Amino acid sequence: MAVDGDYYELLEIERTADDGTIKSSYRRLAMRWHPDKNPGDGDAEHRFKAISEAYEVLKDPQKRAAYDRFGHEAFKQGMSGSGQGGGAGFSDLGDIFETIFGSAFGGGGRQQARRGADLRYDMEIGLDEAFHGKQAQIEIEVAAKCEPCAGSGAEPGTGTRRCNLCGGHGQVRAQQGFFMVERTCPTCHGRGEVIEKPCRSCRGEGRVDTPQTLDVAIPPGVDTGTRIRLAGKGEAGPFGAPAGDLYIFIHIRRHAVFERDGSNLVTRVPIAFTTAALGGEVDIPGLDGQRITVEIPAGIQSGKQLRKRGAGMPVLQGRGRGDLVTEIVVETPSKLSAHQKELLRELQETETGDETPQSKGFFDRIKEAFTGS
Repeated sequence: MAVDGDYYELLEIERTADDGTIKSSYRRLAMRWHPDKNPGDGDAEHRFKAISEAYEVLKDPQKRAAYDRFGHEAFKQGMSGSGQGGGAGFSDLGDIFETIFGSAFGGGGRQQARRGADLRYDMEIGLDEAFHGKQAQIEIEVAAKCEPCAGSGAEPGTGTRRCNLCGGHGQVRAQQGFFMVERTCPTCHGRGEVIEKPCRSCRGEGRVDTPQTLDVAIPPGVDTGTRIRLAGKGEAGPFGAPAGDLYIFIHIRRHAVFERDGSNLVTRVPIAFTTAALGGEVDIPGLDGQRITVEIPAGIQSGKQLRKRGAGMPVLQGRGRGDLVTEIVVETPSKLSAHQKELLRELQETETGDETPQSKGFFDRIKEAFTGS
């Protein structure tokens, strides 16, 4: 059914109405004029069909734009310059959308050869390699440009011809209701031309799977999740199009001594309880090969963290280094000689409680809680 009335007037809305207003007004009018609510009323049925047609056009941004510019003529087949309503000389609706929106909605022409796909490679390295950085080599098999045909897909000495199905446009048109829809040509896949004689090496694809050895520079300070991009080392594009990129994703193996915390290194160091009581120092071999001396203050407790500034990991793409964080674990002796036990008993007999204020404070609180004193 063709509706002659103005779509905006049928829906009782302004021409500047937004999507929500259009939908709300349509629902209100549809309930009012629905044939089920007006049995046997031919005028109500006609009004219902009219507002439904108006809504189908105005709810779609593309259809609405065409209607706003050309009115009902936008949806009549075979528009010509002599048509009514200020005919614009368009042969079909695809030309209308091309005029309003550009080639994205009509007359798009042949497609440009698309870029090749990006590839991913996962690389596992040690923490010491992440500390120093390294030059690595990887071997991958990737779709590379076919050398005999230079990526064209055509046998050397032969060429291409215009696609007969789309006439070289790369697009074919099909009528769907109001619209003339354009799709990529299934024969030439949007190129507008077809290969006369496919290359025997790549079978017309323009690319072949080829093993490659690539050099990768791992900078100092990388961490798990760091991504390194090798531009143009991904999959070759079809028919000579540019290649994609290769992304190297870094994974750091677990280290026997250190844990990574950003640019900091964390380690747990057990010490004898005598060292914890009297103080001292411990030596830790650093990832740079240098010895790191950590000073232990007298009276240190388990769980205490000591920080050594600038002894951690290099800052990726920055200056300086993070810190070394040493977590102290006081180890209680489990194997003592008779003499050592005797010495400890002598120490125990001289204890007043002031030597271990945390223990003394805890038992004082227990006493207060139960005695009230």
